[in-house]
Amino acid sequence: MFPAAFEYVRAHSPEEALSLLAQHGADSRILAGGQSLIPAMRYRLARPAVLVDIAPLTDLKYLREEGGFLRVGAMTSDMTLERDKNVRARYSLLTATSDVVSDPVVRCVGTVVGSLCHNDPSGDWGAAALAARAVMIVRGPDGEREVSIDDWLVDSFQTALNEGEMAVEVRFPTPDARTQGAYQKIERKVGDYATAAAAVQLTLDESGRVSQAGVALTAAGPRPVRVEAAERILVGQMLTENLIRAASDEARAISEPFADSRGGVDYKKDMARVLVARGLRQAAQRLNITLGASA
Repeated sequence: MFPAAFEYVRAHSPEEALSLLAQHGADSRILAGGQSLIPAMRYRLARPAVLVDIAPLTDLKYLREEGGFLRVGAMTSDMTLERDKNVRARYSLLTATSDVVSDPVVRCVGTVVGSLCHNDPSGDWGAAALAARAVMIVRGPDGEREVSIDDWLVDSFQTALNEGEMAVEVRFPTPDARTQGAYQKIERKVGDYATAAAAVQLTLDESGRVSQAGVALTAAGPRPVRVEAAERILVGQMLTENLIRAASDEARAISEPFADSRGGVDYKKDMARVLVARGLRQAAQRLNITLGASA
């Protein structure tokens, strides 16, 4: 299929991009990598009248640690994150996620911020951002504002972005040495959307107990889902197999997937449970935890 007719304009500064958004209103959309938006347009799932291309905004193409965060600019590609040595050494959850986003061709062009703006419930970055406690940075007519990822991911293909605003950055808290994560995904073939996936991140205190936990699901409902009950089970406890089973059971309970060609509801709910358990075990391995049956 072909997209509906649209007007294409290029912005050469953030100010020009905001001006174009103000000029065209709700009928306009930002185009960054386009790896999510263009396919949606082809199938008439998205029908913007105006595309504002921000590819010339090289000032938004950056990846740097600053102020306790890894700051990822709106024009930073998945491949940049995937290949960055510092990210691979210190951000295990982000590395695990970037390795399985679509395929290498898409990752060369697609952007992390663009994926979070698209908010496909089967996309990978939403769950990873939830588990990592990410923050979105939005610029608009009234200046910049911060939006927690939990508030950002509103519904299927819907975010907290207001008319006339553009997302310019996502920030991931910099983990300390006692933090590790994992992203577990099953798909029909390489490059496909997730049949089911789970993101986890754990931080241990000095006694070896879990001081902070992030657990989130992909393809488990109309938007990426934080499994708060699993996080509550984990925090304050020594990680054990029994604890992992209890936390992963909560993932199955909260999962509300849709039946489609990738699998039925019960199968996907079971996979949510299995993948959370796998992720927690992988994080435990990276934290050098030997799992026992009980505390």
